[in-house]
Formats: sequence, C-alpha cells, structure tokens
Amino acid sequence: MQGRLPIRLHDRIHLIDGFDMGIPSRTGTYVLDEEELTIIETGPSPSIKYIKRGLEDLGHTLSEVKYIIVTHIHLDHAGGVGILLKLCPNAKVIVHPRGKRHLIDPKRLTSGARAIYGDSFAEFFDPVEPVPEEAIIEKSEGDTLLIGPNCTLQFLDTPGHSRHHISIYDPVSNGLFTGDTAGVKYEQLDPLGIDFFLPSTSPNHFDPTAMHESIDRFMEMNVDFIYFGHFGATLKTTAALHQVSEWLDIFVEEGEKVFKEGKGYDVLSGRLFTRVKEHLKELGVPDDHPVYILINLDMQVSALGIIDYFQKLKQ
Repeated sequence: MQGRLPIRLHDRIHLIDGFDMGIPSRTGTYVLDEEELTIIETGPSPSIKYIKRGLEDLGHTLSEVKYIIVTHIHLDHAGGVGILLKLCPNAKVIVHPRGKRHLIDPKRLTSGARAIYGDSFAEFFDPVEPVPEEAIIEKSEGDTLLIGPNCTLQFLDTPGHSRHHISIYDPVSNGLFTGDTAGVKYEQLDPLGIDFFLPSTSPNHFDPTAMHESIDRFMEMNVDFIYFGHFGATLKTTAALHQVSEWLDIFVEEGEKVFKEGKGYDVLSGRLFTRVKEHLKELGVPDDHPVYILINLDMQVSALGIIDYFQKLKQ
C-alpha cells in the first residue's frame, strides 16, 4: 500500500493523505489531537485504510476517535464515514442537518455519483455504508463542540458548493476548515512556488451568489489558516479567497455564454480548462505538468454544476 506520513500543519493538527482516486494530494483527512480526538473529513471508502494507518503513525488507535466531522456529504468527503464509524466504536458523526438523511440512507447520493462517474464509480467509491441514526449529531450555524479544555469548535452554515455544507472554525489555530466552499488548493504546484486555487462548482446545489457570500464571510473572519478539503492548508488566506472569488466570476461568465449558445457541459469544461491552462502557462507551468490531470477532471465536474445551475434558472 502506497502512503506517506501525516503532514503536520499545526501543533495539534495533522493531515492524512487519503489518495482519493489513487492520486496523492487529492483529498485529505484532518486529525485534531485534542482530549476528544476529532477527525474532519473521511474521504471515500478506499481512503479509510490510509486514515487507519495515519492514525497509527500519529500514535492513536481507532477506539480513541470521539468525533468524525464531515463538511458535507459528497462521497469524496464523506463516502467512507459508514465504514470508518464501524472501526471507531466510541465515535459520533457530525453533519449538517440537511445531510443527515443521506448518511442514514445513501442510495440517492450514490445514484447521483454513479451518473457522473459511470464505470469508475466502484473503483473510486465502493462500498458506501449507511450510518446509524443514533450515531449522528447535527451541527449548523452557531453550534459549538468542546473537544478539549481550551478548544471549542464553532460551526458555520456555508452554502454555495452545496446546501448541506458546514465549515468549522478552530480558535486554537485561528483556522477554518472550509471543505469545498472556498475551493480547491492545488498542492501539486507548491514546488514551483505557485499558490493556486479554483472554485469547486459541482452539481447539484451550486449557487454562485451563496458561494460569494460564504467566501466574503471567510474574508471577514481574518483567519490565519484555511484548511481545504482538496488539499492542505494555506497561510495566504486573503489571497486564496480573492483568487477563488475571481475565478468563480470567470466560471459563471463562461458558463452563461455556453448555455446561451445552447451547448453543454463538455464544451464548457473545455473552455474552462483552456482558460486555466493559459493562466498557468503565463506563470511558467509546463504543458506536461501532472496537475493538469486533476484540473481537467475538476473542470468536467465543475462544468456539470454550472450548466445545471443555468438550467434551473431557466425553469
């Protein structure tokens, strides 16, 4: 099994690479080493073996885990929660109230993902196990969770990427776990000295107005860290949020053009990919850089969400 040691981001925060889709630095699980050992995001089911190994590397057992928090219930963030919970006998799962029913019965969630990923669904996500209702705690705007004598996590309702999205503020690091609302960090470009972030606009709850409002809210919080679902953390929080906000406008502008032309998501994903690649080429990123594999995939999924958004506006 390929793997890497957990990445230390703060005195008591580590990131475990879940090798989502078999790709390093794609999706991660955060471990908050407090009195009540807390995990944020599980990734899909194939990532659970990496979480188990990462916890062992940090000197923890699965029985120590008290809380498993998912920012939202998309399978690349929460698909593995049912399996992980079975391995963590003392844990509870925390989710937005709108996401609870999908954890209890994930059939609708998996059918939607199958429609997007087709034949690759089984490799990327299977199996998706239900979560018992009694193991679920709902958290939303204004709720808190005491996980240590000096740490009370605070929950924010942050729609835009999905309606069932929470972000989590950690007062100890003055950091914010933003799931997908604040976009994607492409860690693959870090060795080139390029800090690059794009919005995540996947179907079927994408709402650019709500996403802008959530991002504006993050800016007002003046945090020191943003912890992304994809992938890792940044200290350049203001620059990252401005970058995502600017690209969000570009995504929507391109989407509106394509929709008015009567064309589909495949045309839009191609145009978005071209815009991004032209920008990165100006920054010196070579055409054969492996980051383009991820960006191409992300543009396809984001294009689906944007076209879906404009179709709903027309109804």
